[in-house]
Amino acid sequence: MGLKVVSSAIISFSLLLLLASTAKAQSNGVFDVTKYGGKEDITEALNNAWKDACASTNPSKVLIPSGTYSLRQVTLAGPCKAAIELQVDGILKAPVNPDQFSDGSWVDFRHVDQLTLSGRGTFDGQGNVAWSKSTCNKDKNCLGLPMNIRFDFITNGLVRDITTRDSKNFHVNVLGCKNLTFQHFTVTAPGESINTDGIHIGQSTGIYIINSNIGTGDDCISVGDGTEELHVTGVTCGPGHGISVGSLGRYPNEKPVSGIFVKNCTISNTANGVRIKSWPDLYGGAASNMHFEDIVMNNVQNPIVVDQEYCPWNQCSLKSPSKVKISDVSFKNIRGTSATPVVVKLACSGGIPCEKVELADINLVYSGSEGPAKSQCSNVKPTISGIMSASGC
Repeated sequence: MGLKVVSSAIISFSLLLLLASTAKAQSNGVFDVTKYGGKEDITEALNNAWKDACASTNPSKVLIPSGTYSLRQVTLAGPCKAAIELQVDGILKAPVNPDQFSDGSWVDFRHVDQLTLSGRGTFDGQGNVAWSKSTCNKDKNCLGLPMNIRFDFITNGLVRDITTRDSKNFHVNVLGCKNLTFQHFTVTAPGESINTDGIHIGQSTGIYIINSNIGTGDDCISVGDGTEELHVTGVTCGPGHGISVGSLGRYPNEKPVSGIFVKNCTISNTANGVRIKSWPDLYGGAASNMHFEDIVMNNVQNPIVVDQEYCPWNQCSLKSPSKVKISDVSFKNIRGTSATPVVVKLACSGGIPCEKVELADINLVYSGSEGPAKSQCSNVKPTISGIMSASGC
């Protein structure tokens, strides 16, 4: 009997210590990683703070204060019992060596409802070494490098004021998300960095990218299959490859893309402007209800492109046309300067021509030696209205 009493007392005392430790680590719903022992490497501290915050029945915040920290690969998963915020005010540095990652991401948020990622902080992927060794600009089957941040199956989320820098691969990948907003978000990487798309979206609905600044070595924003209701407003893009829908039709059973709205953006010194691209001779798909409006181009190569013969690395066949159906597309009030003489190129599929394509008030100036500006159209009969500075279509 005495033994049971002693054992019970020990268990109760241990529980009190655990509760006291948790209470000390958090104050007013704020779980500070430095109170969990986080100093130079905060991986374990962040994991523990996240677990405690996620278990809270009241809205909670995990705080990474100002400072520079190392962070190894981490998954921050739900479901959580209430709304949760990760406030990053410090600089987080990823491992330099890609071999230290077991899969394709550095920081992965999964299955969280009411997630906020905020703060003045930076996710630094330290990608320079990885880019120098990458073969992804030549080999479509290259081994994938880790992305800086993944959002998998997030609902009702907000990402604001955060910076992602020098990712080894895509900076951000959005998959299976609903109602996720990026606001005052910054992506920065050199123009020569390989495969470093700013934000890639796939199989997601209700994604908003607002008043953000993206400069990188690949697409500023890329749209994969299954994306619906994407709204891009007030984005500055460059350097990079522009804002792209696709590439589509590379894999079997791709889901349709619909409801893409890109408005009031500025694109500067990029390899493309606004672009829709699909692979030839592979698989079917559909992309519709896509609208690009009020866009300024500054020294942009290929400002307006539909490319249904997209074939990077020359590792595909052009013998058969693309099987992706493109329809209900508009380009309106697009103005500025082009670095190439062809300012509008609509190269649609010979098997399934584009339908319901509109060009309105296109005022793009090319002042190079190959001028004047011109447009090229194949397998499409666009409706043209207002200003059209480039003849040909």
